[in-house]
Amino acid sequence: MDKKDFAFGRMNFILLAISMVIVVIGFILMAGDGSTDQAYNPDIFSARRIKVAPLVCLFGFVSMIYAVVHKSK
Repeated sequence: MDKKDFAFGRMNFILLAISMVIVVIGFILMAGDGSTDQAYNPDIFSARRIKVAPLVCLFGFVSMIYAVVHKSK
C-alpha cells in the first residue's frame, strides 16, 4: 500500500488528536454539580462554565477544521 493512498498525512492525525483533546478539556470545564429542587447552586452560572469552556470547545472545533483542511507537504 502506497502512502499516496491515504487521505490524511501523519501531521493531520496529530492535529486532529490535539483538537479532540482540546474539545474534551472544554467539556470537562463545563461539567459540575447542578441545582436541585432543594438547593440552589450559583456555580452553574460561573464564568468558567458560561464563557471559558464554550470558547475552549469552539477553539477545538475550529482547529479540527484546520486539521482536516491542512495540506501536508
